[in-house]
Amino acid sequence: MEALLLYKLIILFMLDRTDYTMTNTIISDFVVGKGYTTLFNLHETLSELIDNHFISTDMIRDTIHYKITDSGEEALSYFENHLSYEIKQDILEYLKASKISVKEESEIFADYYNNDNNWYTVQCVIKDRKETLMDLKFDVPSKSQAETICNNWRSKSSGIYEYLINQLWMNQ
Repeated sequence: MEALLLYKLIILFMLDRTDYTMTNTIISDFVVGKGYTTLFNLHETLSELIDNHFISTDMIRDTIHYKITDSGEEALSYFENHLSYEIKQDILEYLKASKISVKEESEIFADYYNNDNNWYTVQCVIKDRKETLMDLKFDVPSKSQAETICNNWRSKSSGIYEYLINQLWMNQ
């Protein structure tokens, strides 16, 4: 099998087996770290998958997050049998061992941008698999406030989510 096809299938299989997006770090830790290919080949492969609309990207706080598209899922369904059982098991074991870090990195995130009023709009998100549990947007007057909120969101998000649900659920 052509090497580039193997790399594409590995990436598609990885993205298909999780319900979250993956960063370049997560993908390269497996593909390069396990010796399947070099970083250069990995980036070439990711570019081709994006160009062919098999994966899509989201930019979250200067980090690219990859996710498989419907076209990518369809392509994988045709060619998945070209991946050996050993490679599939290697991927599944890596995902299982890394599940907590993958989940934390991709399911709770915050970003900000400068809006038309010269304030900063902060967006804080909590996802559970493909479902969005909370998508909170609000404006703050300074970039430093926006950055601080984004930096604190991961550690405080579950408490904030629980507080809001309890406050909104209570009959008063």
